[in-house]
Amino acid sequence: MDPLAVFSPATRAWFERTFDEPTPPQTLGWPAIALGAHVLIQAPTGSGKTLTAFLYAIDRLTANPGKGLRVLYVSPLKALNYDIERNLRGPLAGLESKLRVAVRTGDTPQKERREIMKEPPDILITTPESLYLMLTSQAREMLRGVETLILDEVHAIAGAKRGAHLAISVERLQSLVDGPMQRIGLSATQRPIEEIGQFVSGGREITIVDAGTRKPLDLEVVVPVEDMRELGTTASYENPPEADGSALLTSTEGGTNSIWPSIYPEILRLVREHRSTIVFVNNRRLAERACASRLAGARAARPRRGRTESGPDPVPRCDVEPRARHRHGRRRPRDSGRVAEVGRARPAAHRTRGP
Repeated sequence: MDPLAVFSPATRAWFERTFDEPTPPQTLGWPAIALGAHVLIQAPTGSGKTLTAFLYAIDRLTANPGKGLRVLYVSPLKALNYDIERNLRGPLAGLESKLRVAVRTGDTPQKERREIMKEPPDILITTPESLYLMLTSQAREMLRGVETLILDEVHAIAGAKRGAHLAISVERLQSLVDGPMQRIGLSATQRPIEEIGQFVSGGREITIVDAGTRKPLDLEVVVPVEDMRELGTTASYENPPEADGSALLTSTEGGTNSIWPSIYPEILRLVREHRSTIVFVNNRRLAERACASRLAGARAARPRRGRTESGPDPVPRCDVEPRARHRHGRRRPRDSGRVAEVGRARPAAHRTRGP
């Protein structure tokens, strides 16, 4: 079955102009959504799940805009809600649709909340907590006309207290609406998928669209020495000078049998051969030492603003936190262009300003 056959000619023409072809969740999801049953779409991030849920609703509602709130989108990630609203502008503008979209979260000003109640949008984007508050206030009246409920990021809350709280709110919404309400759940790869489906449908029958893919894994175990029993002696080296000309103390690789002096050249080779390289080590001290002493200092001069005294450095610059730490009253470090930060950053302290 052609997945685009469920759309009007205008929506189909817009999609074909904008995209090369439907993604797997769209190919499998649109026919299931068009049947009106509850649907759970499981697919990796970035595979077009959100557009799968929204486009059919937009196509169905575009012919009759301004008839009240009919599509409710709920996501536990507040920042994602604003991205969804922005991404909705694309198909709405391409279809020249007059559907109205609004966002209701904890950050929404009271003035905008009153406007949403006074003139409900066609599509409302909200969070589980805001949905609960609307169900317990006068705003619940505008929820009576909801026809489609989209639950995004289901995998993030299904097994948590927020998920239990959302499940109760969804059942309250189900008892409030005037007609049948279709539930569409969107989830990243999660097992067991049947349990996630029951969470979305509230124990009712549901169609599960499993568009999950297994990414190819290129795994190689590399030993940089011929014999692990003979790792050599303690490696001693001088740390490269700081940007202000100061020098750190002479350091040694821990232990008389350290494998790190043999690992650094291989890491450096990989860094030079690839655009992006992530190095995982056991602790922050080792990450800072590897970055500052072996990778950034691999050439004759320490890279400064992406260059060395001998010319452009092909190795991305590595800055470490001790050079970037600052306290109140000190000047913040300048951005030096290509910076690779390793380890876990320490949150900066903030002083509460007086009135």
